[in-house]
This record gives sequence, C-alpha cells and structure tokens, in this order.
Amino acid sequence: MADPKPQPTDGPALQVGRRSAPRLRLSLPAQLIAVEKVHTCILLNLSRTGAQVAILEAMREGEGAILRCGMINHFAIVTRTEFGLNALQFDEPLTDAIVLETRRYHENFEEREKRALIETARKWVSGETGDERPK
Repeated sequence: MADPKPQPTDGPALQVGRRSAPRLRLSLPAQLIAVEKVHTCILLNLSRTGAQVAILEAMREGEGAILRCGMINHFAIVTRTEFGLNALQFDEPLTDAIVLETRRYHENFEEREKRALIETARKWVSGETGDERPK
C-alpha cells in the first residue's frame, strides 16, 4: 500500500499562493534608502524573503532600496505598489536570527519608547537636557 504523505525532496520548497515564507506582522518605523531619496516608512510585515512597508511617496516597481529597521539592513527590490503600500523582495534572504530578533525588537518597542519619553521629560524638568537656549 502506497504512503499518501508527500515525501520531502531536495528541490525548492513548496510555495503556497504568492508567499514563499511565512510573514511576521509588525508595525515598526523604518527607512527605505533609495538612490534619489531616503523614505520614512512603517514596516508592516516581514519574512525571510521580503517585506511590506507603508510609505507616503510610493516607489516605482523595479526600484531598489536598502530597508533599515532594527537589525535589518538589506537591499530589496520593489515588486508591487498600491495605495501607499510597497511590497519588497530581498536580494538575499534574511537569516532566521534576524527575523527572530526583529520580532523581539517589535515586542519591546512600545515599552522602550515609553521609557525614553519619560526619561526625556525627567531630564527636561530637572534641567539636565543640555539645551543651550536662553532662559
């Protein structure tokens, strides 16, 4: 009797739909550094093979840029643009370690930002800001 389970092969992994890797949903500030401009954007999702960013000034399909966010500093090509969203495909896949570290960075991002804001306010109130404006 034949085994109904598919057997692993040495070939490329099975791709379901458009995704070749699972996506991690995020909401992190990031930058897309293109030849003409540095774009501020929000990293919405991430996988080893690509990402999706929300951006005010959409880039052109086929345009390349470096995505920077946390540990990520990777070159990507814009593969799709629609309504302020850009889909990116990395020229080389991210490592599992970078994806996992980005997840940890996202999980702690809000708390770090809150602590930084409180510390800035504390320094301002106590006069420790180093602000050289006349009083």
